[in-house]
Formats: sequence, C-alpha cells, structure tokens
Amino acid sequence: MKIKNIEGLTITQISEMVNDGGKFVIFPYTISIVIMTFKRASSIYFIPSGEGTLRHSYKHILTNGVLGWWGFPWGPIYTVGSLYHHMMGGKDVTYEIMNQLTQHDPQVNTSTYNINGIMSSNAQAQPQQKDTYNIPK
Repeated sequence: MKIKNIEGLTITQISEMVNDGGKFVIFPYTISIVIMTFKRASSIYFIPSGEGTLRHSYKHILTNGVLGWWGFPWGPIYTVGSLYHHMMGGKDVTYEIMNQLTQHDPQVNTSTYNINGIMSSNAQAQPQQKDTYNIPK
C-alpha cells in the first residue's frame, strides 16, 4: 500500500515529525450494492503535526455518503463506523508504519531489543582478542 505525503523525506525526518505529533492514518469507506457491502480502506496518509485531515478524507466521506448506505443490513452499520473514523481524524496506524519503516532502515540501529526491561542484542558476540604488536627486528 502506498504511503502519501512522505515524498522526499528520510526515515529519520519522518521519525522526528512523528515525535513532534505527526501521524499515519487511513480512511475507511463503504460501498454497498443492495445485498453486498464492501468495507475498504484508503491509502495511508502521513499527516504532519497541526495539519487537518479533511483535505485528505473528503473523497472517502463522499463515497460513504453516496454509496455506503444501500446494502442491507451491513451498509448502514459499516457506513456509520467509517464516518466515525473520519470524524476522529482517520484510523491511526502510526505505530505499525513506524515499525515497518525503522525495521528496514539501515541508518536505524535495530540490533538491540528490550523485553520486560531486559536489554539484549541481536549482534553476534565477538570473541575477545589479545592485543598483539608487530615489533620490527
């Protein structure tokens, strides 16, 4: 799935923006055809801190309003659920996206992990070598 609004940014810059309040969101929408109802999600959008989500979600709000209601019984139920997520600013998927981005970034040190407060390392332990000196004769 494509992530929109991160063109030209490095993962380090994205991480800093997320720490400042940015987030990744998706906008669910519903399409109904009498006896069939389809619940889908938009592309992933990066929303910087302080920016509203309406300019990214209006297409999906219109899709819900026009095509979501017509399926029985799930059309109205899914449409109301989708509109709820739109009113809340989209469904937040920041945690999952940041995990994926940092996992595949060579600049981020992912060689350590923390389980129940115990720090450990994925790096192979190197055997201790004694210092040797080359003294010319």
